Amino acid sequence: MSEPKTPTPTPAGDTYKGWVFKWTNYIKGYQRRWFVLSNGLLSYYRTQAEMGHTCRGTINLATATITVDDACNFVISNGGAQTYHLKASCEVERQRWITALELAKAKAARMQAESDDSGDDFSPSSAPVVPGQGGGSQNSEVQSALRTLGSKVEDLSTCNDLISKHGSALQRSLSELDSLRLTGEAGDKIRQVTERATLFRITSNAMINACRDFLTLAQAHSKRWQKALQAEREQRVRLEETLEQLAKQHNHLERAFRGAAQANATADNKSAAGPGKGEASDEDDDNEFFDAMEEAPEFITVPADPQFHKSKFYTLNEEPLVMNQESPSQELVPLKKRRTRIPDKPNYSLNLWSIMKNCIGKELSKIPMPVNFNEPISMLQRLSEDLEYHELLDKAAKCQSSLEQMCYVAAFSVSSYSTTVYRTGKPFNPLLGETYELDRRRESGYRSLCEQVSHHPPAAAHHVISDRGWTLRQEITVASKFRGKYLSIMPLGTIHAIFEKGNNHYTWKKVTTTVHNIISGEIDVVNHTTGDRCHLKFAPYSYFSRDVARKVTGVVMDKDGKAHYVLSGTWDEKMEFSRVMQSSRGGENGTEGKQKTVYQTLKAREVWRRNPLPEGAETMYYFTALALTLNEPEDGVAPTDSRRRPDQRLMEDGRWDEANAEKQRLEEKQRIARREREREAASQRTSTVDEDSLTDPSLKSAPHDNYQALWFERCEDRITGEPVHIYKGGYWEAKERGSWDGCPDIF
Repeated sequence: MSEPKTPTPTPAGDTYKGWVFKWTNYIKGYQRRWFVLSNGLLSYYRTQAEMGHTCRGTINLATATITVDDACNFVISNGGAQTYHLKASCEVERQRWITALELAKAKAARMQAESDDSGDDFSPSSAPVVPGQGGGSQNSEVQSALRTLGSKVEDLSTCNDLISKHGSALQRSLSELDSLRLTGEAGDKIRQVTERATLFRITSNAMINACRDFLTLAQAHSKRWQKALQAEREQRVRLEETLEQLAKQHNHLERAFRGAAQANATADNKSAAGPGKGEASDEDDDNEFFDAMEEAPEFITVPADPQFHKSKFYTLNEEPLVMNQESPSQELVPLKKRRTRIPDKPNYSLNLWSIMKNCIGKELSKIPMPVNFNEPISMLQRLSEDLEYHELLDKAAKCQSSLEQMCYVAAFSVSSYSTTVYRTGKPFNPLLGETYELDRRRESGYRSLCEQVSHHPPAAAHHVISDRGWTLRQEITVASKFRGKYLSIMPLGTIHAIFEKGNNHYTWKKVTTTVHNIISGEIDVVNHTTGDRCHLKFAPYSYFSRDVARKVTGVVMDKDGKAHYVLSGTWDEKMEFSRVMQSSRGGENGTEGKQKTVYQTLKAREVWRRNPLPEGAETMYYFTALALTLNEPEDGVAPTDSRRRPDQRLMEDGRWDEANAEKQRLEEKQRIARREREREAASQRTSTVDEDSLTDPSLKSAPHDNYQALWFERCEDRITGEPVHIYKGGYWEAKERGSWDGCPDIF
């Protein structure tokens, strides 16, 4: 058994913990247990690992008695119901525990007495919550500071009493020794100790007097300061309520004024002809627009992000200017109604062994798989599904703190796996040059473009730009293998998220997935601007594990390694984050002998929750509401768009036999185009080099395929140093012109 470590009090003020030996029975004797003293309660556990789930016993010190047996032993009892016979490893450690227990007992007794007191004095915990502030971060900080100061004053008062008591007892013991009138060396030692004790007593008395004066002043002014702070809070609340009332009255007056102006304009139009009538019609449209705005009270009280709300809400002074700049018909056109169903998945029988026996151990991208294993969307559309929870990036773009922003980015990196919970089909492998656009600018503020930029290995480049202050880009190479019993998908590549505010640049990589929804691995989300980092761990799960299924945990740290937030949850349900107030290294783990970091956190806040699946999802490949709209036909998209892919469309319609035939035709067409490019590349090399240079090994290793992506260009990423494809622009401009001359014929 290793030597017990001295308990280490944490700076939180109310917590003391460490290893102590506890009497169990006459057979086992004293056993080492992990004791935690916190908030007036003494609890113990067999190991530190049990702190999260199994407490072995607790004593409330407010009503407990503490007695000392000998140099190392002490007893804690609450009147017979519970009694702990404890033994420290040494006398110094026992005295530390006794001091900590006495302080905690005095504080617990005071708190119990104050809770029974029905006086009207203000307490920080009873401070009102300011409306519209969600509890108020400033309010919480002030309350926390008041509680901390009050706790420290109470500790000082208790220490004052303890010093007085123990100092008097020491002086009495020394006086008794002095009265023995010993001679020789013992007498000299006693006189020397007595002189030093006298000096210590004089100094202690001076400190005790200073502490008494400080306590008197602090107690006299504390309630006055607290009441003044409460009055300031109440006044601020009244001012906010008054401001809201004035804003509403102003809104009503503005509406009444416009109504009167409309009536006057109508009367004038009856007596006049020509252009005046058209002007009155425009005024009517404005009035209807303002009436619709009136129904959104949050427009007055909630601070708005100008980039977010410019397309939806306007202040009364700004609106006419915006309406003059943009077409009213464009603003008032209703959003496109997206589909909520696709044809049900047909029940097709298939001789699996005839296919599987030739597939085991091979890359799926090189096997002509029938559509029976697919779902009717392409890998490009599956990549676009990462935007299911784009609201997380919208919220991240508004964060003032880069560390809090990291929490939303980390939650977004987890959310992309939630769409795979019930999905067992594989998406279509995109053809080289295939594209997919997802234009949700009017609904959600973003535009997304994917392009298949390589066929072997299959790689897709993805670029998203949002009007709400963020950009997302990634290049994913999917290495998928059929293992006989399950399908393993290993995404390779880096995801980048860049925010305009603060110019924060985040990167992370995806983890391995199987069709059995076993997602395991670790993700490091890094802010290359500030050095902040979030380490996410996807815990592997088995039926024999007691842990939560699909669990994800993470810690957000700054560049110095200090933890600020803790994230926890599951990748298929929700994620929460908590503010770290303090972290400390725990003692030895009872099973592995390792140390674990203990984080003291505030109450957890939910940052993300999975959207429920649409009704009837089990017959529609378990698609989410967004996935149901991805393959919906849309006018104006590029001729290479996945929506125009015929085999995928036939499969969605339930015509799988025709889809299989069409899939083979498209793949053969792609192979013919690849061979043609290889011939062109070979002829170009032959025409540019002589026979002697053909012996150059660098020329012999040159790629045989000279394919270049249309909307992305290959370069080296300045952050990661990886060769990547970056969006070079031009797609959305080509769509506006309706000019797709450069697009290859792949379908």
